[in-house]
Amino acid sequence: MLHNFLQNLMKVLNLISQSSKPIPLTFILILSVYSFITSYGQKIKLTPEIANNLTACSPNSVVIGGYLGEKIDLCIAKRIKTQDIDHLVEPFRHQTENRLWQTEFWGKWMLSAVGAYEYNRDPELHKTIQTAVRKLLETQLPNGYIGNYADSAQLKHWDIWGRKYTILGLLAYYDITGDKTALKASQRIADHLLSQVEPGKENIVKTGNYRGMPSSSILEPMVFLYTRTGEMRYLEFAKYIVAQWETTDGPKLISKALEGIPVAERFPHPTVWWSWENGQKAYEMMSCYEGLLELYKITGNQSYLTAIESAVKNIIDTEINICGSGTAFECWYNGKQKQTIPTYHTMETCVTMTWMKLCSNLLQLTGNSLYADQIEKTTYNALMASMKFDGSQIAKYSPLEGVRQEGEEQCGMHINCCNANGPRAFAMLPRLAYMKRGNELYINTYGESKANIILEGKNKLEIEQVTTYPIADQVELRVNPEISGNFTIAFRIPSWSDETDIKVNGTKVDGIKYGTYYKISRVWNKGDKVNLTLDLRGRLVMLNGNQAIVRGPIVLSRDNRFKDGYVDETAIVQNRNNRIELIPSDKKPDAVWMSFTAPLVLGTDLEGGFRVPRQIHFCDFASAGNSWEHDDRYRVWIRQTLNVMGLDYSTY
Repeated sequence: MLHNFLQNLMKVLNLISQSSKPIPLTFILILSVYSFITSYGQKIKLTPEIANNLTACSPNSVVIGGYLGEKIDLCIAKRIKTQDIDHLVEPFRHQTENRLWQTEFWGKWMLSAVGAYEYNRDPELHKTIQTAVRKLLETQLPNGYIGNYADSAQLKHWDIWGRKYTILGLLAYYDITGDKTALKASQRIADHLLSQVEPGKENIVKTGNYRGMPSSSILEPMVFLYTRTGEMRYLEFAKYIVAQWETTDGPKLISKALEGIPVAERFPHPTVWWSWENGQKAYEMMSCYEGLLELYKITGNQSYLTAIESAVKNIIDTEINICGSGTAFECWYNGKQKQTIPTYHTMETCVTMTWMKLCSNLLQLTGNSLYADQIEKTTYNALMASMKFDGSQIAKYSPLEGVRQEGEEQCGMHINCCNANGPRAFAMLPRLAYMKRGNELYINTYGESKANIILEGKNKLEIEQVTTYPIADQVELRVNPEISGNFTIAFRIPSWSDETDIKVNGTKVDGIKYGTYYKISRVWNKGDKVNLTLDLRGRLVMLNGNQAIVRGPIVLSRDNRFKDGYVDETAIVQNRNNRIELIPSDKKPDAVWMSFTAPLVLGTDLEGGFRVPRQIHFCDFASAGNSWEHDDRYRVWIRQTLNVMGLDYSTY
């Protein structure tokens, strides 16, 4: 900054010396102050004012209870805290790699560990985090490089991708500690990359795989470095990356989104799947959009936000399946329409986590409850299904039918990408539950929880949810401000809740619309109660001659552990106007959370009274097959039996 200031001041003095007339001292002072402001503006550009911006409440001010809280705690205790840190650091000690991705694991684990620590403030976890950073920094080379690629292989395959996660991990550590050593180390990593990739040298979109998307996703930490240091070179490099996207070799992430081209159809089907020519890689594409969103916050370039929201809308419309995730072989494939077809390698957990993070960032930026609805669906289905019942493993894939199982070990290590990445989503959940803007509190997550929040005017508010939701449809919210005051509470009304009831201290309110936030502005006093009733009636979803049952945000699944028939058998689900009468059941195999029965006419043989419906057991999708035994098979989509006579066995 001083350098820029002196340069601008010299320009002022030069103008003075060239003037033939005396210049008033006041004017000289104004020019000098302007030169300072200009140089400062080159250093730190203020984020443009964004009208709908929400702020996540501090995670350690929130306690998540109930079943969801148990799963978060289990993931932290059994997956995050048990990780062998030295095993993650070991690859960085040897610069011999030429194509694999070992160096992503440390950064992914660090992000999950920091997220967990921000939530529970566990001193033991904090000590582990410090050790992990210290051991990693011991591997930094004199030129700033932290990685495991040989000199001749740098910039190829997953090298820059690994550097991205290392910088993100170090910055996350810096944010919770203020340790400048970590910040300086991350700058040295970035500066080394800038010496290798810039105009006239290597082109970022020609490095690595998938049209440069893994490499250019380093956009996000470059923007973070700029916001934390004010160093213009990081912002300029971020702009350079985005410019390269729209070149001949680039992934066209902005232009193709603005043109409305589906994410699965942006480039021809690749002749070699795992290659540079594949432009449909989902996780990496969304990672680039996350970086673009951060750049939008700095520049205010509306085309960036429009492109991101257009791409996300397309992903919702064409890719996200009934359980809140998508992809096959880790790529977009128009999967929403094809989800009833048995497909190899669906619903990668890295995709699940990144989808949740992208939706979270858009929720905070726009205040659109659509993104909170997406997060809820993904959390209760795809995410929770990915974690083994004992918390020790995160599955790589969570298909809509089949069996649960561990992913393979990758890169010669005892870990894989999803075991490292999935916990980030669990650690992220407390941050998503409550958000605020000025004197407004937004409730995104329903379920047993308690939060202590400071609103505008420093008014301290304790809010508690007493409920077993989503088992029960009732949520009681207890509002206890330290001082009675006028503020707003915004209640998310899920898009699936056709009939929602809200009472404030027993008085019913009106005008509730699903798919929005319902805002109540009033003087709130200690002891105020809000009772929310959501529509948890069973719903029938039909697609491609298949049927699925959904209850609130929960997708239901058949599971052969109930021993009430062949889970792959065809059937007709009885319903009335697409509503299904679900009966709660006490029959629950091990590790099953929810159990219901639904009336089904089974099979193709109607002789001997078989046209009479039977009560068949279903459990929540996350629990289905969660013994992780290969004999325990489950299924979401049930093939509908064809009746050529035209008689309708589907209605009561």
